[in-house]
Amino acid sequence: MTPHLLLSLISGVFIAGSAAYLGTLMLSRKMAVVAGPLGHLALPGAALALVYGFNLSLGAFPFVVVGILLIWRLEIRTKLQMEALTAIVFATGVAAAFLFLPINKAEAALVGDISKVGLYATIASVILGSLVFLAVNRSYSEIMLINIQEDLAKTEGINVRLYNLIYLLAIAIIVALGVDLVGGLMTAALVAIPAAAAKNVSKTLRQFGVLSGMFGAASAIVGILSSAATGFPAGPLVILTSAAIFAITVPASRV
Repeated sequence: MTPHLLLSLISGVFIAGSAAYLGTLMLSRKMAVVAGPLGHLALPGAALALVYGFNLSLGAFPFVVVGILLIWRLEIRTKLQMEALTAIVFATGVAAAFLFLPINKAEAALVGDISKVGLYATIASVILGSLVFLAVNRSYSEIMLINIQEDLAKTEGINVRLYNLIYLLAIAIIVALGVDLVGGLMTAALVAIPAAAAKNVSKTLRQFGVLSGMFGAASAIVGILSSAATGFPAGPLVILTSAAIFAITVPASRV
């Protein structure tokens, strides 16, 4: 196993595993598809990274965080649904991206290129992926209650604005990291498909979270190894592996 492949696998496991765990919350809030538009919001940063030759996730991160904070403030200010505000912000980001996205390098921004991840980017993926997991795990019950019944959460004394911000920042980190693995087009699948597969076979909330993370990590391992063996891009192979796991779990959802 080459050093580059090892770094790719480590990055992929931490990114996909934490994304899938976060996806259990997004699925409960019917927001799994929101990661897709936010992935598109990362495109201007990815375009800059391609133009100036630095890491895709590093370029994407500030754009996604600014977009997330803007959505958070607009939701408080306007009372519009988060999904509607996300659509507005992401459309603006996509329009900006295509003003200067190098067409000859667009594939990396659109479908990812984890094979070129370096040591420092891998360390960042491990640290940030772990932080997302710990933040989500620590605030899981509060965010889940907000997802189910926001008014009840307020009655219980939960700071809804604070937990919504934590939730959105976790999404921002995962979307930015996910650009390296699956690009700006497929980040929604990175969070949604493993969580959906886990829901098919889970009997408890704990099983839901654990299995989702395991399915996400397994998809990354199989996808990246398949890419190394076949030469196809890792991003689509990770998503196809995740879709295959989901298909295997579908019969169990009927039991």
